[in-house]
Amino acid sequence: MTADDSYGRLDDDDYPAYTVGRAAEMLGTTPAFLRALGEARLINPLRSEGGHRRYSRYQLRIAARAREMVDQGTPIEAACRIIVLEDQLEEAQRINATYRRAAETSHPSAVA
Repeated sequence: MTADDSYGRLDDDDYPAYTVGRAAEMLGTTPAFLRALGEARLINPLRSEGGHRRYSRYQLRIAARAREMVDQGTPIEAACRIIVLEDQLEEAQRINATYRRAAETSHPSAVA
């Protein structure tokens, strides 16, 4: 990837643009906190060619959610599990709504 190619990726939420130090600074936390989120498998940072952790904006949003919960007294492992379950529930609700709309379209009188 050339430098010109990487500039176009800066708008990509999944592009691993942030080092662990910069990510921790942006979140107001420590690199150890981000590593703990990785160990808990909440986020899985990509690695640079040199093996350094790199985080995307999407991952930083998840880490910020975890930090808010930890700051409120939730243990980090519990916060990570809660976030995963919340995301799974949101996805299931989205899929359910899609199926419901499809059912209403194909059989309007069958859906209560």
